[in-house]
Amino acid sequence: MNNDTTDDRRARSNVKRLAIAQALTGANAAVIFATGSIVGFTLAPSVSLATLPLSIYVLGLAAGTLPTGAISRRYGRRVAFIAGTASGTACGLLAALAILYASFVLFCVATFLGGLYGAVSQSYRFAAADGASAAYRPKAVSWVMAGGVFAGVLGPQLVQWTMDIWPPYLFAFSFAMQAIVALIAMAVLASVDAPRPAPADFAGGRPLFEIARQPRFIAAAICGAVSYSMMNLIMTSAPLAMKICGLSLSDSNFGIQWHIVAMYGPSFFTGSLIARFGAPTIVTIGLILEAVAAGIGLAGISTYHFWTSLIVIGVGWNFGFIGASALVLETHRPSERNKVQALNDFFVFGVMAIGSFSSGQLLASYGWSSVNAVVFPPVVLAIAMLSIAALARRRQAATPAGSAGMSANEPISG
Repeated sequence: MNNDTTDDRRARSNVKRLAIAQALTGANAAVIFATGSIVGFTLAPSVSLATLPLSIYVLGLAAGTLPTGAISRRYGRRVAFIAGTASGTACGLLAALAILYASFVLFCVATFLGGLYGAVSQSYRFAAADGASAAYRPKAVSWVMAGGVFAGVLGPQLVQWTMDIWPPYLFAFSFAMQAIVALIAMAVLASVDAPRPAPADFAGGRPLFEIARQPRFIAAAICGAVSYSMMNLIMTSAPLAMKICGLSLSDSNFGIQWHIVAMYGPSFFTGSLIARFGAPTIVTIGLILEAVAAGIGLAGISTYHFWTSLIVIGVGWNFGFIGASALVLETHRPSERNKVQALNDFFVFGVMAIGSFSSGQLLASYGWSSVNAVVFPPVVLAIAMLSIAALARRRQAATPAGSAGMSANEPISG
């Protein structure tokens, strides 16, 4: 008991720093998503390439997950955090230069670096659980994700305050300020208590394939991928769909603003819900909410249909993604955490990257109804995988301890 209290005291201290870093790092993504398509439209050689910088950002997000895990495993999470914020700083500076010199290619390079920064930030939620007691882990993950609420406010306001400071170079100063925000995040993360892994931890652990074929890991990865990619599909398509439907830009901005609040706001209590009802239950509720959001999108094209759909799918993403992250923590031992978490994020954001490149074409070719209809099959698949994992877990519990996989008493992520 004493040991758990000490561990949780350290973990609580880290959670505060990581939540602040989440807010500052999330502002990076908010600036890119608020300005990327507009800058792309201005700089791209073809209008069809206007949204390419946003897809390049998601590609960077996927590409950065495995290197983040490798750096964390060999040198410690803090080194990975510093490398990530360095990428974020470079993103802001290069994007500002790209706008000043009208270079579309340089702007795409900048957003790729922004994606690498975002990939590192995805490990904040797992870092919060390091060394924490089993009861505190879901809360730690949830509270760090709650920092995204402030990112949703900070990013758009940063753009609003700075976009016209260097006329006629719209948003150039916004990205210069984003570089400064990344440096502030670097200073915050430098104080996180994340020691370098012990040599025994580096050498220990099961083969990655053995861990990845666990039904519970497969279910966690699929649920995380479905929760994130379906939310991203709706979020990125909704503003253009609203414009096509004749709704105003202010209506679109209002919907996206409350969507971001809905994404991160529940994080203040999601961890407690997971601790009380279990991660699979919360993930299932999240997936069902995403399906409900798609149903609302199919029901009509009024302002309120769009707003309600965006809010509901934001809450669904929160439950689904945080719940899936908590499930991942149940599939590995402390010595295996970095490689397993990196593999999970690589899968999640790889799927999301594929969806990001196809979402615009789906909307343009088949319409808003088709975008919403696409949500249902992946949600059904994810819920089915959760059920299969639950059955496998019950069978394993019924077998003699130690016959296969991890026993009920085997240590998991610490």
